[in-house]
Amino acid sequence: MTAVFWLAVAAMAETYLVFPAVVATRARLAPRPHREADITPTVSVVIAARNEEAAIGAKLDSVLACDYPAERLEVIVASDGSTDATAEVVRARAGSAPVTLLDLGDVGKAVALNAAVAAATAEIVVFTDANSRFDATTLPALVRPFADPEVGGVAGDQRYLPLTDGAADADGTVAGERRYWDLDRMLKTAESAAGHVISATGALYAVRRDLVDEVPTGVTDDFATSTGVIARGARLVFVPEALVWEPVAASAGAERTRKVRVMTRGLQAVVHRRALLDPRRHGFYSYQLLHHKVLRRLMGIPLLAVAASAAMCWRKARLYRAVTVAQGGFGALAAVGLLRPRSRLGRTRPCGLAAYFTMVNAAGLVAALNVARGHRIERWDPGRTEGPDRRSVPSEDARAHR
Repeated sequence: MTAVFWLAVAAMAETYLVFPAVVATRARLAPRPHREADITPTVSVVIAARNEEAAIGAKLDSVLACDYPAERLEVIVASDGSTDATAEVVRARAGSAPVTLLDLGDVGKAVALNAAVAAATAEIVVFTDANSRFDATTLPALVRPFADPEVGGVAGDQRYLPLTDGAADADGTVAGERRYWDLDRMLKTAESAAGHVISATGALYAVRRDLVDEVPTGVTDDFATSTGVIARGARLVFVPEALVWEPVAASAGAERTRKVRVMTRGLQAVVHRRALLDPRRHGFYSYQLLHHKVLRRLMGIPLLAVAASAAMCWRKARLYRAVTVAQGGFGALAAVGLLRPRSRLGRTRPCGLAAYFTMVNAAGLVAALNVARGHRIERWDPGRTEGPDRRSVPSEDARAHR
């Protein structure tokens, strides 16, 4: 049990401490800047939408309001078997703007995206979620790195819309996720500065048209498509100035099942792109991919190992007793954050972070089990909710980078 304890601690330290330190140090000592310029290549904005009546109108308005030449822009919306008024909302804008609707049956997100890409005619394909919002400078910032011929893809930066109805801290896990994403953003910036960002978020990314692969089913499409850039020998960079805004997540209860779906599809996507894990071909990127998208998803295993082994070694040393007590306290904070997320204590930062951390690692374990037993999740369910507090759930592929 002592050996198990220290091996598990070493695994956690390597993933949570050593890896970020190595990435940050490499970005500082061996930077690889890319060229940027104010360019205006032709752009096809591709949106897969399923029952997005409440969001798609504002989405299209934000894209069309970008400070980008209208004659260089087209928007293609692929409606994936929508049963609400999504298609009608899109048609209403198509008459006076460069908007095209593909009104498809219930084909699944991968097929819808492939159909939209097949209809795209521009040099750059921009992928984005139906419920996100662009700034006026989003598109100009997103395409600037394509002035560098080595850059094949650009990942944008997802931010959360502020709530205006007093519900901003209604759920502690929401604050926990925001802080978690702030840390992840710093890691993405360092990764990109020295080579490649791991992958893009489905909220916003762009790829050169000739580097867009067909999206397979059963995987997170943003990961599969954006990493295809690296597989083709081009560079994938992160541009924090290319902002896209999304609503905050719903409560933890609505998020747990979604996390399992996202991570299952994410791990399946890594299996699909497993050649990228070969350091002989992809060098340091393989190290980054292993840690960021595999080991971080499996940290629930060493966390459980530390808890069990420390408890079993209680009588051996004060260290094991301290670790057991500390994990018990952390578990108590997580329980409050998960079971009573809207209580005064559940809304505090410690409870929110503990709850979100626990939820993510538990979902990772279930996802790993799904992949191990060959369980695939083929269908796409955006699972949004709209209520009086005006909160909604970002689409699952936009949240896969977590």
